[in-house]
Parts: sequence; structure tokens; C-alpha cells
Amino acid sequence: MEITENKNKKTFKRLVSKGVFPYQWAFTLLIPLRNIFLSPRELVKRLELKGEMTVMELGPGPRYFSKKVAKELFAGKLVLADIQQEMLDYAKKRLSKKKVTNVEYYLCNGNNFEFTDEMFDRIYMITVIGEVENKDSYCKEFYRMLKKGGILSISEQAGDPDKLSISETEDLFESYGFTAYKLYGTQKNFTINFIK
Repeated sequence: MEITENKNKKTFKRLVSKGVFPYQWAFTLLIPLRNIFLSPRELVKRLELKGEMTVMELGPGPRYFSKKVAKELFAGKLVLADIQQEMLDYAKKRLSKKKVTNVEYYLCNGNNFEFTDEMFDRIYMITVIGEVENKDSYCKEFYRMLKKGGILSISEQAGDPDKLSISETEDLFESYGFTAYKLYGTQKNFTINFIK
């Protein structure tokens, strides 16, 4: 009993502090109240999607945004990439239930990605980049995997303990060759699209 209580306390502490979002709390990422900050419909507009694109979502959680994005890619595909197999399993279960079939699942190793150069038209993250320990490797990989003219989209939201500011986000990605393309929102809740 004491072991379970200690495990629950550690998991809760991870929820409210910096670091990778615990999969045990994934259900909290499905609360529709999130639409106040960024809705799936608004995200699709910001990503400037076309139906035949290949898109990666890094850190999809239980698929709050993934279903809407995948449905927009009627002739393309969405790759969900996460460092936690449990999150991928959760997303797969929910998307399968909705009969969304143009999705692939990729378990990240925290350093590099086993995808070809210039594979993706879009790569996006929502409240994830602050959790990434090895930002240098990820930024280099994003640049390698993104097609020329492709968009890397970073969204940050108030209340996230790992949240980067607009200037921190711009400084990070511009140092790896990306150019800030469009900014949506405010300091509290924003999306920055970078172009390669």
C-alpha cells in the first residue's frame, strides 16, 4: 500500500513540475476547456494543411489534436511521435475507435529520428518543446526531416511549467536555421510557425 502511495505522489509531482508529462494523467489533456487556448480547428488553420501532406506531431498525448489533423490529410498521413509508449498506445486506441487509419506511431529515443531527410511537410508540437531534454539534437533533426519550405509549428500555453517564451522559442529555432514565419496569440498562449 505504501509503495502505491509513494508512486502516486511521484506521478502527481511530475504533473505539476517540469519534465515529461506523465502518461497516467493523459486523460486531463482531453478536457474540452483546452479549446479556449487552442482548438483543433484553429490549429489546422495555423498549420496551413493540404490534404496530401505528410505531417508529424511530436508529443501527441492521447490525441486531442490528432484526429482533426489526420482527417484534414485525406490523401496524406500523420505520424505521431512520443517518448512514452503508453501515450502512443492511448492515442492509437482512441484513433482506431474513431476509424482514423492514416496515422503511424513512432516511439522516440530522445536523440534522433529514423526518418529520411525532407520527409515532412509539417512538424508541430503543442506544449512539448520545454519538456525536451536534448533540444539541440531535436532541432537538428527537425531541420533535417522537414522539407524545404515546410513549417515547424510550436505552440505554448499558460500554465505549462515547461513553457518557453516567444523570444526563447524564436532564439532556439532561429539558431538552427529556421526563420520565424507567423506568430499567433499573445505571450501567454501562442503559436509560432517557422519556415525552413
